[in-house]
Amino acid sequence: MNNSSAIPGKVSMLFWDVDPAALDLELQKDFIIERVLNMGDEEALKWLWRKYGAQAIYVTVTNSRRLTLKTARCWQNYFDLKEEQMRCFSAYSARPDLIY
Repeated sequence: MNNSSAIPGKVSMLFWDVDPAALDLELQKDFIIERVLNMGDEEALKWLWRKYGAQAIYVTVTNSRRLTLKTARCWQNYFDLKEEQMRCFSAYSARPDLIY
């Protein structure tokens, strides 16, 4: 089911490297959540929160290996998580070149 029409124009600009019309908001939600968390502004984050809710964002934050260090620290603080609860921190310790 392709429901890309729900991605607002300003948010769709975050997906310059893919066809936003081809994104499936459910099947590719981890990718979408990661991209908005890493690059989105306040408006994009508000849309993300309304679209997916705290639980889906929490699951992505804890399971993702593609969050930037800056993004990971932000959401670590927001959800009061320890590094051990977030997979992305194990990726950084294994690959120091991915820190920035």
